[in-house]
Amino acid sequence: MKTDPNSTQRTRRTFLKASTATAGAALVFPTVTFGKPDSRKLKLGWIGCGGRGSGAINQALRADSNVELWSIGEAFADKAEKGLQSISKMHPDKVKVDKSRVHVGLDAYQKVIDSDVDVVILATPPGFRPTHIKAAVDAKKHIFAEKPMATDGPGARSVIASIAKAKKQGTSIVDG
Repeated sequence: MKTDPNSTQRTRRTFLKASTATAGAALVFPTVTFGKPDSRKLKLGWIGCGGRGSGAINQALRADSNVELWSIGEAFADKAEKGLQSISKMHPDKVKVDKSRVHVGLDAYQKVIDSDVDVVILATPPGFRPTHIKAAVDAKKHIFAEKPMATDGPGARSVIASIAKAKKQGTSIVDG
């Protein structure tokens, strides 16, 4: 059925186009469509301060004005220090990492998760990722995980279970 563009008659197609555009605008510009902006800062936890982790945290800090790096975790002290120095130079106004929130060792991921962060960025070697994802989901944190998220069958099943739990509790898992 053809309609005159000047007509007030609606077709299902024009309705879907209009409603999709409106819904898309609401997702992209929530402060415009739903009220005043939220001024609270999202606290980021950075786990894995190597090359890919440095790229991921740099992108996260550039993505929005309401984010700050709150805590870092790395297996090796020299990598943690180098990563923190590098990212501090790039984003001096967004790095709010107190020395007490720089964690080193194989348990550093858990200390970052426990440090009052809102979002965890996981950029450690992929063999560790299923354990880190599970811990972050259990703590009800939002997660950005580099891929691959797992390297074997048990790890993949663990990640699948973590994703299901995150969906039920309303937290997000996003991969890079």
